[in-house]
Amino acid sequence: MELSDQESIRREKLAALREAGQDPFAQHRYERTHTGAQVQEAGDAIVGQTVAVCGRLQARRGHGKAVFADLFDESGKVQVYAKLDVLGEDRFAAFSDLDLGDILGLRGEVFRTRSEELTVRVDEFTLLAKALRPLPEKFHGLHDPEIRYRQRYLDLISEPQVREIFRARAKLIQAFRQYLTEREFLEVETPILQPIYGGAAARPFTTHHNALDMNLYLRIAPELYLKRLLVGGFERVFEIGRMFRNEGIDTRHNPEFTMMEVYQAYSDVTGMMDLVEGLVGAACLALHGGMKFTYRGQEIDVTPPWRRLPLLEAIRECSGLDFGAIPDAETARKLAAEAKLDLGNTVALGRWEIADKLFDRYVQPGLIQPTFVTDYPVAISPLAKRRQDEPDLTARFEPFVGGEEIGNAFSELNDPEDQKARFEEQVRARQEGDVEAHPMDEDYVTALEYGMPPAGGLGLGIDRLVMLLTDQPNLREVLLFPLLRAAE
Repeated sequence: MELSDQESIRREKLAALREAGQDPFAQHRYERTHTGAQVQEAGDAIVGQTVAVCGRLQARRGHGKAVFADLFDESGKVQVYAKLDVLGEDRFAAFSDLDLGDILGLRGEVFRTRSEELTVRVDEFTLLAKALRPLPEKFHGLHDPEIRYRQRYLDLISEPQVREIFRARAKLIQAFRQYLTEREFLEVETPILQPIYGGAAARPFTTHHNALDMNLYLRIAPELYLKRLLVGGFERVFEIGRMFRNEGIDTRHNPEFTMMEVYQAYSDVTGMMDLVEGLVGAACLALHGGMKFTYRGQEIDVTPPWRRLPLLEAIRECSGLDFGAIPDAETARKLAAEAKLDLGNTVALGRWEIADKLFDRYVQPGLIQPTFVTDYPVAISPLAKRRQDEPDLTARFEPFVGGEEIGNAFSELNDPEDQKARFEEQVRARQEGDVEAHPMDEDYVTALEYGMPPAGGLGLGIDRLVMLLTDQPNLREVLLFPLLRAAE
């Protein structure tokens, strides 16, 4: 690839430095005494002191015998001031020859300028890394989403507010961990490479282990392993980790995503509702200092209790269709068509899958304030316990906030015979063309046969929650490195 004029000049400077015996990449470390923020926070107390700061050169002003420049580190900016009569002719020329984007460390005395800005006088400096490519133009930054996502490092350099999104993400995860550990939940790790994937309805990524000569799958969920731990005697466990689902990519989906799953023995679906309200409230408090935030121009209040809305009731209100009275999938498709509801290709879907699709398309977008959608049918809930009063329905809910589904929870099915029968039904669905149907897991059924206590289980999507709480319109904005097509 042909170099630009700027790139050629920078490489010439690098060659000249090396020829002079000054390798700008030779330094192993730099002993910093203060960050940019620490200088600013110290105020007048630091004036007259000598400090060592380091960071990226991102702005420069002045000519002749004095130069002001801005040095940026992770904490923010510190202004620095280089003078010919302090550095001497050679070192001042070297400082003036630095390029924007270069990374350097420098020492000097702190003073206030005439405009009262705290500034570090450059008494000595060291070039720590030479930038061989120019930074994005200061006043326009990066606006092409393709470049922003593909070269996230440039996005982070150019737009400090983008870094705040990922600080918020880390703060949210920290809030979740603190909330759970304070309630005696144990954080554990389960396999990412699994011989049988499960715990969700999704297509997996397949790989091969050479030494064992066996196919393995990247996990789509940690659920079945975490519930094995309940069988083993742990009563409160959780895991935060990456999941992988071989599905499409859009503003709400990425094939690699972060989820937290939580399981609590001797609890149930109601206990999981309390847990969701507590976890989301703790995250909102950590990020916003209260129980309210704004998403896409609408104020959302996560204060408990959240609304409860049965799934079939929500569909009936929206479409007029009573799926509880519809006998089969053919009738469901016919009635949906009469109601002018385009479901796309539903040949392999049963009536409850069609009901779920209708909900996703027409009910979900209106669920702005926090809502628990409850009572999902058994046919689309292969791991949830049946309701005692309505055996065709399960003790399951999905939480919705800002029109987004953020998780899934239920009273866990612990009857091994019922579980095996539901797995077998899923196997039949797979044979009939449902590629996302749950596979049989004989070992999990065996584990249940040893006895698993009644329990509540919960999965929360970290990425979706960060998107909501940072008011971002696209999931890619909260993923440091989202999956993209190969660059052309």
